[in-house]
Amino acid sequence: MDKKTVSKIRLFLDGLILRMEENKPFFSDMTVIYKSGAKEFTALIAYEENRLITDYQAVKKQIAPDGLAGFICSEALKYDDAKIIYNERGQRIVIEHDRGKVSLKHEDNISDTPQESVVKVGREYVVNPAAAKELLTEIGILAKNGKIKNDKIRKYNQIDYFAELMRDVLKEIGDRDEYVIMDCACGKSYLSFVLNFYLRDILKKKCSFIGIDYSDVVIEASRRIAKNLNYNNMEFVKADLREYTPPKKVDAVISLHACDVATDMALAIGIRTGAKAIVTVPCCHKDILKQYSYEPFTAITKHGILKARLADTLTDGLRAAYLEAEGYKVSLIEYISPLETPKNIMIRAVYTGRKNPESKKQYTLLKRMLNVEPAIERFLNGTDKTALSSLVKDWDI
Repeated sequence: MDKKTVSKIRLFLDGLILRMEENKPFFSDMTVIYKSGAKEFTALIAYEENRLITDYQAVKKQIAPDGLAGFICSEALKYDDAKIIYNERGQRIVIEHDRGKVSLKHEDNISDTPQESVVKVGREYVVNPAAAKELLTEIGILAKNGKIKNDKIRKYNQIDYFAELMRDVLKEIGDRDEYVIMDCACGKSYLSFVLNFYLRDILKKKCSFIGIDYSDVVIEASRRIAKNLNYNNMEFVKADLREYTPPKKVDAVISLHACDVATDMALAIGIRTGAKAIVTVPCCHKDILKQYSYEPFTAITKHGILKARLADTLTDGLRAAYLEAEGYKVSLIEYISPLETPKNIMIRAVYTGRKNPESKKQYTLLKRMLNVEPAIERFLNGTDKTALSSLVKDWDI
């Protein structure tokens, strides 16, 4: 190639490298294919442990981003043609010199593998198994043949439905330059991985995730999955939710099946950090069950199973009232994956910016009538001493 042609390539390339630095969490790799006659010579550029590395002619070297365009273009002068393929999550950009012409084009970077018709439940899936094959395989949902494992169909429906419900929540809190989402009692973080794919690859939104848990085992497992998927915009931290402070402003707090008062920890940290949205699916409600008493209900609560079922309702009702008092618009919906029979409650709260004195009054009256001190309030006041080791979590989620 002559210098004039290489200068055209350089013009496109400078913009591409600027994008690479700005979108580093999204960036996957860059491949340069040089052609001389029928022969091809390939250079691969990617980050390894936060260092930009070139792999060219069997030699690996570290290179600064501001030196990358010069390296690619100086080599291009030695060849007849060149093709530069830039990959980031959900997007591929190609700069190509072919037969004297330099072109730039954008392509979707999502697998076009035909969708497996494994699950048919009469609805469109948000996280399509074909498009999300790499992700769903890594988290153990898909088998090697690309089909959803029989024992994972329920879990797949569960996390996909959560992503579908989050779509409306994100619309309510409005567009962001970057969505920051914190997953409390994250377990193996499958929910965060699926939401990350949905936001980045489907919606093309910049986002970052913080997963918090008290278990070394699940934190290490989540870090390993993120590394394998090249999800550089995700971090996982072992911490006590009662004491943790996120490093940046959080837009949404999520928690799926955090056991008993761990859900209250998630709600409390959402309120404390001023999250625009809090979305939780509680699991087991032992705290209020152990506390509440209400004489007019004695004929009902003398039956243990009915007392426990009523405790579930009272717990989530008190949580909703407290969130409303703190300025959140709250909706409680049945969170039922289409193939599930158990009925779960999802608490969706979106911040309005206006505290609600009437809800505060109702909440205070209700807790006095029931003779209870809800955990959400105890955590915000710093008076709860619950041992984290006593909490059990569905770690697969």
